[in-house]
Amino acid sequence: MPDRESPADPTQATQDAQDTREETDAARRRRRAQFLRELAEARELRDRVQPRRAKTARLRHAMRMRTFRW
Repeated sequence: MPDRESPADPTQATQDAQDTREETDAARRRRRAQFLRELAEARELRDRVQPRRAKTARLRHAMRMRTFRW
């Protein structure tokens, strides 16, 4: 008398787990892409609203990239 439910076919259980993980990975990638789009949009909005700060940030980034050693 089993206490927990067990699938009759163990390979089917493995396949179901892989399908769930793949769906989860796809969902994670969709959420990440949406987040990155919103982040870029927010950055563009901030740059339009505060052009002086945006210019300063660009200059700092350029300086960091010039002094970074590969």
